[in-house]
Amino acid sequence: MKIKNTLFWNVDTQEDFINPAGKLYSKGAEEIRPILKEVTDYAKTLGIRVVNTCDYHYINSMEISDTPDYITKFPPHCMAGTPGADYIPETSPEFPTLIDWEHELAILDELNDPERFRNIVLRKDAFDVFTGNPYTEKILQILHPDQVFVYGVYTNVCVDKAVMGLSKLGFKVYVLEDAIKELPNLPLPFADWKAAGVERIYFSEIGKYL
Repeated sequence: MKIKNTLFWNVDTQEDFINPAGKLYSKGAEEIRPILKEVTDYAKTLGIRVVNTCDYHYINSMEISDTPDYITKFPPHCMAGTPGADYIPETSPEFPTLIDWEHELAILDELNDPERFRNIVLRKDAFDVFTGNPYTEKILQILHPDQVFVYGVYTNVCVDKAVMGLSKLGFKVYVLEDAIKELPNLPLPFADWKAAGVERIYFSEIGKYL
């Protein structure tokens, strides 16, 4: 099995997005909660490393607006220190190592220890984790996976940015089709993913790739 060289990539599975009471909830997002729990439990059982990204905004963050267009500007959500920024229980990382964009961390060079650092949390202040956290590429260089399985929310915003960023860096990317959810009224990225060589699979199929 290729567990050692496999990385799971959990995108923004936070209360404000998935809880119906959340600040930027999309109808039906809660329906993927059971499969998200299965993915999290599976990674724990097999010892698969997980990079968990999360929005972590301040009132002056560029995408936050009181007059949102729901394309590049959104109402306040996942604000720093609020319950809405927390992961839902189904995906809450166990013993996470937090990598914040605001602080330089000496710990980066130690991340190649999969037992000590199985869950990594990347806070970001942008749709794109590659621009919203300056350590993202460095972490990927250290972890150096052969394949990355992406899941979370939202398909046509932050998931898309993660998928395309990973693909452009040369990683083989799979998206778990039944563990993603889109925002309404925005184009879906599936054609771009296909052109980039990204494969969409169901979680039940993942054993074929490990």
